Parts: sequence; C-alpha cells; structure tokens
Amino acid sequence: MSTSSSVSFDGVPSGSASSIVAGAVCGYHLLKIDGYSRTKEVPNGKWIDSCPFRVGGRTWHVRYYPNGDTSEYVDSISLYLTLDDTLAKGETVKARVKFSLIDQNGKPVPLHTLTTSTKDFSVFKSWGFSKFMKTEDLEKSEHLKHDSFAVKIDVTIMSEFHAQETPSILVPSSDMHRHFGDLLLSKAGVDVEFRVGGEAFSAHRSVLAARSSVFRAEFFGTMKEATTNEAICIDDMEAQVFNALLTFMYTDTLPDMKQQEQEESAMAQHLLVAADRYDLERLKLICADKLCKQVDTSSVATILALAEQHHCHELKAACLVFLSSPTNLDAAMKSEGFEFLTKNCPGVMKDILVSQVVPSLLGKRKSKA
Repeated sequence: MSTSSSVSFDGVPSGSASSIVAGAVCGYHLLKIDGYSRTKEVPNGKWIDSCPFRVGGRTWHVRYYPNGDTSEYVDSISLYLTLDDTLAKGETVKARVKFSLIDQNGKPVPLHTLTTSTKDFSVFKSWGFSKFMKTEDLEKSEHLKHDSFAVKIDVTIMSEFHAQETPSILVPSSDMHRHFGDLLLSKAGVDVEFRVGGEAFSAHRSVLAARSSVFRAEFFGTMKEATTNEAICIDDMEAQVFNALLTFMYTDTLPDMKQQEQEESAMAQHLLVAADRYDLERLKLICADKLCKQVDTSSVATILALAEQHHCHELKAACLVFLSSPTNLDAAMKSEGFEFLTKNCPGVMKDILVSQVVPSLLGKRKSKA
C-alpha cells in the first residue's frame, strides 16, 4: 500500500521543510538637523542633501526641504529618499521608505511617522513626502531642542522571490546572559563585596576576573585584594554607576534606566570612565556611541575632553567633525566645558585648529585650480 509520506528504514516517518522567501534588505540612516533656524533661510523649492549612505549595496541620500518642495507646501517640511546609483538598462530597484521624527529618547514619534508604498526607483529616483510635517508643529513640539531635531529613514529594498531549505530543528538563541544575571541577583556563591557610595554590592571573583583584566590582576595577582576578605571600597564612583557596570559584566547588557536625556548623557559619561578603568572595551564603545548621538554645541567640549582623556578615538573624531563647522565651533567656545578643554587637553586644541585650517586651505587650492 502506498502512502504520501516518506518512511525511514525503522518505520519512523522522516521529514523536511522548505520556504519560499520574499527577500528584503533593511537599513537606516539617522539625519540630524543641527541649526534648524538657519536652514529655514533656504527658499521654498530648494533643498539640502544629506551625506550619502549605503543600504542593500546601493548608495542613497536624503533631500531635506526646510520650506517645502513646492509653493503648495511652503509651510511644511518635505523629505525624499534619492537613489544615487546609475542603473543598467532593465535594472530595477524596488524599495519602501519610512520617515520618522525622533523624540529626545531616540524613539520614533508615531504621529510624525510616514511610510511609502513599495516604489520603483528605476522610474523616479526620488520618493518621499511633500508634507512630512508642518513647520509650525515642529517648532511648537518638544522634539525641537537646542535648535535641532532628528529624522530616521528606514529603507527596505525588495529582492526576488527564492526557495530555500528550512532547518527542521530550531536552536534557541543563547540565554547565558540570563543565567549569569540570575546568579548575580541570587547572590549564590558570592565571594567578594564592594562598598560604593554607601551601598554594598556582592559578586563573584571568577566572573569579574573573566570579564576584566583589571579585576583578574586584583583577585589573582599580587595585589592585596587577592587575599583580603574585607569589603573593597570604591570612593570615586556613584552606586548607580557601579550597579550598571556590574550588571553589564554579568549580562553583557545595561539595566533599563528610565532617565531624562541630560541624566542619560551624564550616566553614559560616568560609565565610559568606569569602562576604561576596568578595561571593558565593548561597554566603552556602547557609551561612546550613546554620547556620539548627543553631541551638540553645549556638550561637545565636555564630550571631547572625555574622549581625549579616555582614548575614545571614534568619539573624538565625531566631535572634531562637528567642530569643523565654524558656526558650531563659535557656539561651542561659549559653553562652560570649553574652558576646561583648553586647560586640561592642550593637544585637542591643535586637532581643532587642524580641523578648521586644513579644509579652508583645501578650499583655497581648489578655487585656484
């Protein structure tokens, strides 16, 4: 008797699975408008281009119309995604674009989030919205802060349908971080105590040593912490910062801290210092990335000094790019942090000078050519 299912030699049905996949490649670009009031000087119908960026092997840029793309939308902000690549004959690029105003916590604002349908960029190279939002709505909102706001552009590029085999066994993602987090919370087997900001924290020497070369040297080297049973006092760190540091060392993530933007920036700065102190490079980069998104004319001097003192090359580079604008530099020099920067980081002043002079000299050479 025949059946529709295949049967293995031991009588147990065997099986397999496959999928038909509607493929897509996703990416995003974060566009920050710093000095919004100055951009309003751009006439209706004129635009400012973002830096080019890559998604799905293609090069794109965003067109920002501060006063609308046509006279009909002079009271609105217009946004378009533009494909930069030259396409071969018969080549198509189909994509969907979502434009989202970003709030002060880095989250999309639902009321000001618009998504296009799937568009063929080989027909028209720019797609977007003439009326992304009214300028009046932006100027009255809390999302315009320090004369700046940000828009996230999510790009989804559609690819051809294809079939592929599907694994029959689904392996769950690693939950090691959860187990170590539970170990920290339970305090089972703890063998070291810290006193930080008047609070006590218990931990496991072996876990801290595995995560940090500094703790490894303290606990398993010749330092007194290797033999003492007394609590280790850390006097130059806040308890909240040490708690976040400890949580990261056990779980590789930061605890959920609901903070205002200014408090979040302060915490990121303190954590970056702690990460550098205990040789936690990944945490250091996480903090640097958070601070990089918070650079403005009032904070850039403080963040640049921090980047210089703790060898954060990527963060320092981001600050110098921001200060390469004469307008930004002029405003930053009036901030409280700039005096500290000049006194304590003299080498940075040379870098700032180079960022100002070199582009100027290059511009003169090009004009002579």
